[in-house]
Amino acid sequence: MRVIDMRGETDWDGWRAQARALVLAGVPPETLVWTVNPAAAPPPPPQAEGRFAVSRALVALAAQAIQARAPERFGLLYRLVWRAHAGEAVMEDPGHPDLAQARSLALAVRAEAHRMRALLRYLPAADGARLLGWYAPAQFVLEANAQVLARWYPDFAVSILTPEGSAHWEPAAARVRFGPAVDPALVPDDAALRAYWSEFGADLLAASTAGTSLPEAETFEEARRPPDRPALGPVVLGGYGAPDPALAAAAREAAACRRCPLSAPATQTVFGEGPPGARVMFIGEQAGDQEDVIGRPFVGPAGQLLDRALEEAGIDRRAVWISNAVKHFKFVARGRRRLHQTPVGPEIEACRFWLDVERVRLRPDVLVLLGATAARTVLGRPVTIGRERGRPIRLPAGETALVTVHPSFLLRVPDEAGRAREYAAFVADLRLVAGLAAAGAA
Repeated sequence: MRVIDMRGETDWDGWRAQARALVLAGVPPETLVWTVNPAAAPPPPPQAEGRFAVSRALVALAAQAIQARAPERFGLLYRLVWRAHAGEAVMEDPGHPDLAQARSLALAVRAEAHRMRALLRYLPAADGARLLGWYAPAQFVLEANAQVLARWYPDFAVSILTPEGSAHWEPAAARVRFGPAVDPALVPDDAALRAYWSEFGADLLAASTAGTSLPEAETFEEARRPPDRPALGPVVLGGYGAPDPALAAAAREAAACRRCPLSAPATQTVFGEGPPGARVMFIGEQAGDQEDVIGRPFVGPAGQLLDRALEEAGIDRRAVWISNAVKHFKFVARGRRRLHQTPVGPEIEACRFWLDVERVRLRPDVLVLLGATAARTVLGRPVTIGRERGRPIRLPAGETALVTVHPSFLLRVPDEAGRAREYAAFVADLRLVAGLAAAGAA
């Protein structure tokens, strides 16, 4: 067996160089053992001449899956490249276990990257010259995600500390450098994080390097955070903080819900999430395909678009509650694909119990109704979005509801000009939500 040592957990350049040379040299996957050993000199790639190409889709999949916390990922991805070089249409065989596993790893990476962006908050350092963030990622997403997070505050020096490494954005040099890890026991709270940086920050910066070059453009495409971002809040060192006991109990009970037939084919119940004191509650239609797999609302393409729009509207996703009218994914199977289906009245009524639990416990000031299903569920009548969109509606319980489109609608607009126009209108609706929330808090 030949041992291939990678320089780090996300050694994309090293893996790609080794994989290319090994395939050209005809080295079969079953003769290789891939390990991570930063102290070892990487073995020289075998001498082999020639070139070959794999699909862009496979490259993008590998660039994501290599960030998964799975020791077998290097060998798994090499097997896919080996098969592609042999002429197999590997990306067209969703039933093959290697492709299924690689896609599962990539999905876990995307979910964790999304979670990191949703939960990471910054704390100004004691001298005010730098923003500090702490996060413990479940996957190896720091390097690729740091490129995105740095653009959120392009004019500030930013440092993100994690148990496995640190990332430092230096605006003067316009680049991100990567440095040593930080022991979580040393930064249990905000004061300790500030104190740690005051004592050891210079050492972390001195030990930082340029890092590896994951193809970020192919993995995390993000819009730059607008300049009118609200003032920084304190760093959050444990996600949303202490959960509301009643909502936590409801989420556990909902996990076993059998009130309607949708629970049978679905992977899991997708309950709402957010801080217990949220004054704004977003309600969508139902969990989607990725939400059903990951178990969190609005993490798929529509959720990523919602995140971008929230940023532009000045709303912090971490400060709002996000849920759906229906907590299970309704779909019809087409081969290996699961196609969305709109929930019907009995399914909505069966799931109304859980939505009512969320509303009663949270007592939000503003309900944002994303799409016709959410609007019908809350208002109790059919709703024409175009007629009632953007108009504050006072509800009997005292909340103010505002109807707007579901983000998935924006994904279906066929032409670029139309998408830009509809997206701008959606952001304008969310700015109305921000204004309503501010008025309610006053």
